[in-house]
Amino acid sequence: MIDLIPLLASAFILGLLGAGHCLGMCGGLMGALTMSIPKQHQDKRLRMIIAYNLGRVSSYAVAGFLFGLLGWAVEQTPAAAALRIIAGLLLISLGLYLAGWWHGLTRIENLGRHLWKYIQPVAGRLLPVTSTPQALLLGALWGWLPCGLVYSTLFWTASQGDAATSALLMFTFGLGTWPVLLASGLAAERVTAFLRKKNVRYAAGLMVILYGLWTLPGPHQHWLMGH
Repeated sequence: MIDLIPLLASAFILGLLGAGHCLGMCGGLMGALTMSIPKQHQDKRLRMIIAYNLGRVSSYAVAGFLFGLLGWAVEQTPAAAALRIIAGLLLISLGLYLAGWWHGLTRIENLGRHLWKYIQPVAGRLLPVTSTPQALLLGALWGWLPCGLVYSTLFWTASQGDAATSALLMFTFGLGTWPVLLASGLAAERVTAFLRKKNVRYAAGLMVILYGLWTLPGPHQHWLMGH
């Protein structure tokens, strides 16, 4: 378990650094879901927001387990190195996107739109939300919203070669996105203003790019670790 601590920290930080993307993708939905809570249920607002996000990260964990099975299946084959290369390149693409230097990552999100078109109508039937279980279910469906950030992290977790580890890392990654998305339901303007600052976006992008470079197999890993 101790060996997992650096990976868990990395997963959490990826979620935290990707917060700007999360706010762009899900912040509006978060606000819409919050506004959809009927006035007579406003006292349950925070509880429902937490339920939304718990359902969402649970879906990430399920996706992580499924992708982790793929990583486990190819762990002892040449495909394992290819999976790690894909993961590294996607992380670099994510860093470029977060910094605002390149938006090619959004094209990857089209891969999930075919699945989402079947899920979205089901999610729509759950509105307006009037109970915590309903919010939890809606969040679980919302977790399958096409997202380049999630896809990039999925490939990285799958490259660990263990389904349970991949699921745990994806859950931890989801927890890393909580601070921003919880705030987006309660104090969206302040959070948005902070995340739109160039220095914040550049710093987040550069850190993810460096992690992507480190993820790529090769001797450069030792140089990066030394610096």
